[in-house]
Amino acid sequence: MLALLETLFDIIRLRKGPDALPYSWARGLFILILWVIAGFAITLTTPEMNDRDFLVAMLTSVTGLACYAAVIVLSGKTPRLLQTVTAIFGCGAMLSLLSVVVDVALATFLSGDATNIIVTLILLWSVPVEGHIIARALDRHWYVGILIAMAVFIFQLYLFALLNPDPAT
Repeated sequence: MLALLETLFDIIRLRKGPDALPYSWARGLFILILWVIAGFAITLTTPEMNDRDFLVAMLTSVTGLACYAAVIVLSGKTPRLLQTVTAIFGCGAMLSLLSVVVDVALATFLSGDATNIIVTLILLWSVPVEGHIIARALDRHWYVGILIAMAVFIFQLYLFALLNPDPAT
């Protein structure tokens, strides 16, 4: 377990790729559950979020993952799909949990705006991380992965806004 978290941390730091993760459906399922728990944690600790926001965020995340899966399959790298999905979910879960910890820990020391900026920067780091993961899965330069990740991120933001036009209610 500790080795898995250490590998995910190395992927977040852009030092390893999804190939460093073992090809395991059980681990993939474990990481998926951890990812859902991280989503719940963000929803519970963010007063502005409700159940609908959680569901829309999960849907947009899965849609983004489907985009990545399509790119991998269309590139002929299907055998790398499980490890790539596991890396994306695992790194997303770790970054989400880190943002929750930072939000809770810094809320007493910093203003709400400063804490929100730090949390947003942590969550935005997922774009280069996902770009790195995709680039490594496709055996392409990381610029290609970053461009794909930015396109998917913009698509997810658009989809989230479309499905949740008034997130404050």
